[in-house]
Amino acid sequence: MAVKSSMLKLPGAQIYYETQGAGPLLLIIPGGPQDAGVFADLADRLADRYTVAAYDPRGNSRTLAEGDLGDLDMDVQGDDAAALIAALGKGPAYVFGTSGGAQIAFNLAARHPDRVQAVVAHEPPATMLLSDPAEAIAADRDLHETYLRDGVEAAMAKFFGMAGFDGEGDQGQMPPDFEPSAQAAETFERVSGNFEYWLAHGMLPLSLYRPDIERLRAGKPRIVVAIGEESAGQPIQAMGVAAAEKLGVAPVTFPGDHVGFEQHSEAFAAALDRAFKGAIA
Repeated sequence: MAVKSSMLKLPGAQIYYETQGAGPLLLIIPGGPQDAGVFADLADRLADRYTVAAYDPRGNSRTLAEGDLGDLDMDVQGDDAAALIAALGKGPAYVFGTSGGAQIAFNLAARHPDRVQAVVAHEPPATMLLSDPAEAIAADRDLHETYLRDGVEAAMAKFFGMAGFDGEGDQGQMPPDFEPSAQAAETFERVSGNFEYWLAHGMLPLSLYRPDIERLRAGKPRIVVAIGEESAGQPIQAMGVAAAEKLGVAPVTFPGDHVGFEQHSEAFAAALDRAFKGAIA
């Protein structure tokens, strides 16, 4: 299906986004250093049911920032998502946020509930919702200190090890161990260029963000917390379970692991569609 690329001018940045399909609006919020390209297969599988919009968050890839971005600002990220929904004119939107993008989706739903129909928050790194976040905070700070001391390559190697990625097909995370398509190679090159900003300015604000649980529980948008079936026993599973408990919802099992939307795009698209339909039923 044809993909349209556009730019949205906002204060301090021009946001790059891609749209395809027809139907109600589905906004995809990437996690960490990812960009819209990571979701090409998933978006294509959903475009027969939704107008799918994926974008490069402020600080990443093809989005253009004016001046020094500094540390990632969660309210600015939430406002960017809300502005994109408004500009597309098909809201309130279904919102899929993965990893750090799930944290941004929480911010969006809490502060702009009128723009959101329902949220699927996939494996949010909701460190601050753990009953005892000390160990997770220490691990995040150690990763940041590794970056400051040893650089991007050493820090990302440590991150990949912590996250349990095996590199097979995870074009938004690790280079695949097979010959990638031209599109996948281009996506990985862009995303790799975002690692430094994420390590220096994005990782800690995303993981240390505390979602406004009171607003989310009381607000109009329905929230679904999704956890990959292959993430069992990983720290990210504990964070997702903690977020679901605080929100008073049961977590929903999704295909794959933290990047299941790439590895199992067809099954993941079906699970996402079911979750949205169930949320508004």
